[in-house]
Amino acid sequence: MSDLQIDHLGIAVKSIATAQAFYQKLGITPGHEEMVEGEKVRVVMIPTGESRIELLEPTSPDSTIAKFLEKRGEGLHHVCLRVSDLPATVERLKAEGVRLVSDEIKIGAGGHQYVFVHPSSAGGVLIELVQGR
Repeated sequence: MSDLQIDHLGIAVKSIATAQAFYQKLGITPGHEEMVEGEKVRVVMIPTGESRIELLEPTSPDSTIAKFLEKRGEGLHHVCLRVSDLPATVERLKAEGVRLVSDEIKIGAGGHQYVFVHPSSAGGVLIELVQGR
């Protein structure tokens, strides 16, 4: 049995304020806003039962999210899966030839550890893996 769980869906937006207003109309209270300096984004997590929606707004024109918005517009950026042992999962994937965006495990919003699997190894979808909470 797999230990994978959907942690969150990352959505690239031009304006967190505008996006939050929509979710508030659904009766959902967004979490607190956080800056992730290393990724040059502003982030808000929106609780949705056992999972969350992550709104990602660029804070710099050279951020990955700004480039994504230029190329594709607002929408689903990535799917995030929670694993019980991130370092072991990363090593296993690398040994099996899975392409990662970066081999380095990084620290993101909320202090969680993460790594991204390149879309070329995941059926065209950017997959984020995070250490289980």
